[in-house]
Amino acid sequence: MRPLQFGEILDGSFQTIRRNAASMFGSALIVQALGAAIIGVITFLMFQLTVSFESVETRAEFDQAMGPFIALAAGAMGASVLIGLLGSVLQGVLAVPVARSVLNRRTGFKQMWRLAGKRILPLLGVAGLLTFGGLLAVAAVVGIAVLLITAMGPGAVLIMLPLGLGSVIVFVWIGLKLMLAPAVIVVEHTGVYDGLLRSWRLTRNNWWRIFGITLVVAIMLGIIAQIVQIPASLAIGFIGETVSPHPDEETTASMLMVSTIVSTAIQALVGSVTFAFQSSVSALIYMDLRMRREGLDVQLMRMMETGANPDGVPGGPSVQPGTAAPPA
Repeated sequence: MRPLQFGEILDGSFQTIRRNAASMFGSALIVQALGAAIIGVITFLMFQLTVSFESVETRAEFDQAMGPFIALAAGAMGASVLIGLLGSVLQGVLAVPVARSVLNRRTGFKQMWRLAGKRILPLLGVAGLLTFGGLLAVAAVVGIAVLLITAMGPGAVLIMLPLGLGSVIVFVWIGLKLMLAPAVIVVEHTGVYDGLLRSWRLTRNNWWRIFGITLVVAIMLGIIAQIVQIPASLAIGFIGETVSPHPDEETTASMLMVSTIVSTAIQALVGSVTFAFQSSVSALIYMDLRMRREGLDVQLMRMMETGANPDGVPGGPSVQPGTAAPPA
């Protein structure tokens, strides 16, 4: 209950997940398993279509085979957008156990979703707005690049490289400025616009610190994920070559299905841990900024001393005894 240093944020995130494993890890596992299953099915179907291209002999057959392939590619993009939306919503929901853990309060699976339930629509709103804005920005950059190539030819590369780099920098800058919006919406019961504006203001003069913490956490989790996934992928390939060193088409399809299922399970487990940890870090950054800017730590100390609102979310709208709760 004081402004946090980098190591304390990491330790606090780990402790929060450990004490609220069912709510945080369980919820993240559901979303990650759903996403991994969808992508796994699409990957397997794409492999089947790719194999069918070997029998294509005419242009008409190629055009006919490309139809389902393009549909699956579009489905993969749609699934990625859907999982991104669900992930953004879940990031806000996971702010509930993180905020409660600051007062050493455990949060069960049902309790977390009950406390965050009325904030789902605003979370969907901010997730949809950010997703649509990101897709629109990417489409604009791609469109400008196509126009430059059409007008200037290969020389357009000299303009496209700084344009692409600048776009990435702007995207990262805006993304970090708005990354706290899901936590704000859930904890403070704000709307979409107010949540985005509040996140923008909280991160003022703290961008580089947030960037450093986020970057280090992302690199750390990426390395851990690769340490788990690479040996598993190598083991799957080794077992497949040992069992069937010269597989036919049917055996290859069966081995691909088995490897896809195993890889999907591993990806879901690793993804759920990394997502829960990243969401916990983001929520603790939000709590830390409020402590530094607004003296939230003093309010939390009073709540702990008085035992006020034991079933609520610390840092949210206060409820005085004998009064109704603020509207959600």
